[in-house]
Amino acid sequence: MFNYLRKRFTSHIRERNRRRARLVSKDGRCNIEFGNVEQSRFVFLIDIWTTILDLRWRYKMTIFISAFLGSWFLFGLLWYVVAYIHKDLPEFNPSINHTPCVENINGLTSAFLFSLETQVTIGYGFRCVTEQCATAIFLLIFQSILGVIINSFMCGAILAKISRSKNRAKTITFSKNAVISKRGGKLCLLIRVANLRKSLLIGSHIYGKLLKTTITPEGETIILDQVNIEFVVDAGNENLFFISPLTIYHIIDKNSPFFHMAAETILQQDFELVVFLDGTVEATSATCQVRTSYIPEEVLWGYRFAPIVSKTKEGKYRVDFQNFSKTVAVETPHCAFCLYNEKEAKVKEKKGYDNPGFVLSEVSETSDTKM
Repeated sequence: MFNYLRKRFTSHIRERNRRRARLVSKDGRCNIEFGNVEQSRFVFLIDIWTTILDLRWRYKMTIFISAFLGSWFLFGLLWYVVAYIHKDLPEFNPSINHTPCVENINGLTSAFLFSLETQVTIGYGFRCVTEQCATAIFLLIFQSILGVIINSFMCGAILAKISRSKNRAKTITFSKNAVISKRGGKLCLLIRVANLRKSLLIGSHIYGKLLKTTITPEGETIILDQVNIEFVVDAGNENLFFISPLTIYHIIDKNSPFFHMAAETILQQDFELVVFLDGTVEATSATCQVRTSYIPEEVLWGYRFAPIVSKTKEGKYRVDFQNFSKTVAVETPHCAFCLYNEKEAKVKEKKGYDNPGFVLSEVSETSDTKM
C-alpha cells in the first residue's frame, strides 16, 4: 500500500512539474521570464501607453487613483503657498479691505478642496479665484490643462483595457485534448475549436507550431525549436465560416513530425504543440489571436470527437457543448508508418508482379498403356 501511494505521489509530482514547464498555458498565457536584460527599465516609460495597457488591473487602478489624488494634493499645496505668500490666511489677520487671491482659503484643507473643485470642474461657488494676483490665474489655467490631460489619458487607458481584443479571445475555446485517428483514409491529428459568440471572426486563419528540443548535426542543442504544423479544415484554411464548432486536422504524412511517433511511444516524447487562431473581431475590426497548447499527455491516440451538432424539430441547429471535449475510442493504426505500409501492400496485391526467374517448361505427355 505504501509503495502504491509513493508511486502515485511521484507520478503526480512529475506530471505537475511537466505541466508547469509548458511554454503556453491552456488559456494562452506564455510562461517565459527574461533575465539579465541589458537595457534599462526606463525604456518601458518611453512607450508608456503600451506599458499602462499591459499592466494588471490592480496596478492600473492604483496608478489611476494615485494620479488624481497626487495631482489634487500637489496643487492644493501650491494654492496654499499662493495664499501664504499673499498673506490671505487668517493667521496674518488681513484687513477688511484686503482682497485675497482665492476667496475662502483658510488652511491646507480648504486649499485641497479648492484644488479638487478646480480640477474636476465642480465649482460649488464658495471658493473662487479673484483678479488680484496673476500667479493664481496662471496656476488655475495650468491645473485645468493638466487635469484634462490626466483625465483623458487615464480614462482612455481604462477604456482601451476594457475593449482590448484579448478579452474577445476568451470566448474562443479549444478542446481539452487533441486526438489522433483516421480521417478520409489518412492518419490525422484532430483538434476541435468553437466560437462561443454568434458574432463572427473575419478572415480567421489557423496554424500551429511544434516546440521541442533538437540537436543539430553539428552538435548544437536548440531548446524550443519551432516546426511548422499545417492544419486543414474541410471548409478551407482561410476565411472560415466560424459560426459553429470546427474540427481542424493535421495530416500525418512523411513530412509531418508526428510520422515517426506511435501509440506506444508518444507519451515518451518531449514536445509541446501550440495552436494559433488569428482573426478580426467583427464588432470592433480589431485583430485578435487565440492560442493554446497540448503536451504528449493531452494527445489521445485512437480516439475521435463525439458529434455535438444536431437539428431540432423546429429546424434549428443545436450545439451541445457538453460533448465538446468528449472523445470516443475508434480503431486506429498504432503508427503512421504502419498505415502507409499497409496501403502499399494492398496496392501491390492488386497490381501483381512477375518473377523473372520463373521459366515455363513444356512437358510432353506419354502414354504407358498397352492394349
